Amino acid sequence: MSKLVTIIGGSGFVGRYVARRMAKAGWRVRVAVRRPNEALFVKPYGVVGQVEPVACNIRDDASLRAVIRSADAVVNCVGVLNGVGANTFDAVQSEGAGRVARIAAELGVERLVHISAIGADAGSDSDYARTKGEGEAAVLAAFPTAVILRPSIIFGTEDQFFNRFAAMTRMGPILPVVGANTRFQPVYVDDVAQAAVAGVTGAAAPGVYELGGPEVDTFRGLMGRMLKVIQRRRAVINMPFVVAKAMGFGFDMVQAVTLGLIENKMITRDQVRNLARDNVVSSNARGFAELGITPTAMEAVLPEYLWRYRPSGQFAAIKDSAKNLKKA
Repeated sequence: MSKLVTIIGGSGFVGRYVARRMAKAGWRVRVAVRRPNEALFVKPYGVVGQVEPVACNIRDDASLRAVIRSADAVVNCVGVLNGVGANTFDAVQSEGAGRVARIAAELGVERLVHISAIGADAGSDSDYARTKGEGEAAVLAAFPTAVILRPSIIFGTEDQFFNRFAAMTRMGPILPVVGANTRFQPVYVDDVAQAAVAGVTGAAAPGVYELGGPEVDTFRGLMGRMLKVIQRRRAVINMPFVVAKAMGFGFDMVQAVTLGLIENKMITRDQVRNLARDNVVSSNARGFAELGITPTAMEAVLPEYLWRYRPSGQFAAIKDSAKNLKKA
């Protein structure tokens, strides 16, 4: 275990999968997070002392220098879906990404992997997409040989997409969505982690890769797949964008007035803007094929963690079996 990788945001949804894969590959893993005491679950990913959570704030130069120093590679997994307090889109996804790349270059880090997102565009009217685009530009300016990964919406056991909407089905017969006809190309979180490992080990050439799963479907179609897995019947209702914008404005104002004490976890105006745009891999983009990775289909993973939202939960299969016996 002579090689060391620092994973900024290594206890997050994507970061923990990258950390697990790097530990299995025999690397020492430094998991850089704001609250190391809440990231102790990463330590069993390796042998004693192989994976260590350490304190770091992406908005602070000295903090980043301390965790990047002596590392052979750095993976930046930090991102926000809603800017709250000091952790604004600009501070984290634009300035923070550039800061990581600049310090990594100054300290002689061999390889840098940056997790961005499909739709990253410095000229976008969405703060999320704009700062993702600005972050990519800052990364390449400071570290030209970086590997940049742009995943579509990511699914997996801890996701905030299928889990969120599956939980909403318990509240009533209607499932409201914004942008029902918007297309997505969901990608499995461990496939994204595998791509990040390819960047760390040098198996991936420098540049930008767009990562999407084997299937493209509309928002409404994805909800239909999810409902089938959880064995519930719900009416998927498309909420007009004008209504969604009004709701986002109201929730954003509550967050602003309370100075972030009440965080908008429903829907923001910025999220409404993004939901109006397709989130699929570009036809001319490099992706999983160039990385030698076969993406995982949704049906192979969704039942493994969405079963708990079925009416009978873990006993659904037993009940179905009992019904078949009764018929026989």
